[in-house]
Amino acid sequence: MESLSLLSHAVFMGIIATITMDIWALFLKAAFNIVGLNYAMVGRWIGHFFKGKLTHKAIGKSSRIAGESIIGWVLHYTIGILFAAVLVLIWGYSPSIIQSLIIGISTVVFPFFLMQPCFGLGIAGSKLPKPNSARLKSLMTHFIFGLGLYLGGFTTKIILSQFL
Repeated sequence: MESLSLLSHAVFMGIIATITMDIWALFLKAAFNIVGLNYAMVGRWIGHFFKGKLTHKAIGKSSRIAGESIIGWVLHYTIGILFAAVLVLIWGYSPSIIQSLIIGISTVVFPFFLMQPCFGLGIAGSKLPKPNSARLKSLMTHFIFGLGLYLGGFTTKIILSQFL
């Protein structure tokens, strides 16, 4: 029963946190015409794993992968759920705002040091035309994800208390 509760909390919290991050991306696009990550590129990257390719000179110029957009979006939400599970495992079902932000902000390590270099963008987007702007946007997005984890924590507790 405990593992079911952990899984349930992680799934709901992760989905809520990831939706919060996606709403932030929509806001940035609508208000400031700032374009977020194209999750098809994440799917393309993953798809190329199966062809034995981890790094790209420019992921956008790499060959397309069938279903790359769906793969990218599914992975985006799956990762959000996994990070929520880490939060629940460390701090329990009702994390504080600080605990949620610690996890949210710390997740920026993955795009800075894994994804962006593998996409051909350099460490922390160093090869981008405006790397500091990209870094700030990434940090803000992961801060918002942390807020989403907190929101997801208390929302999930309310929702699941009705069923578990």
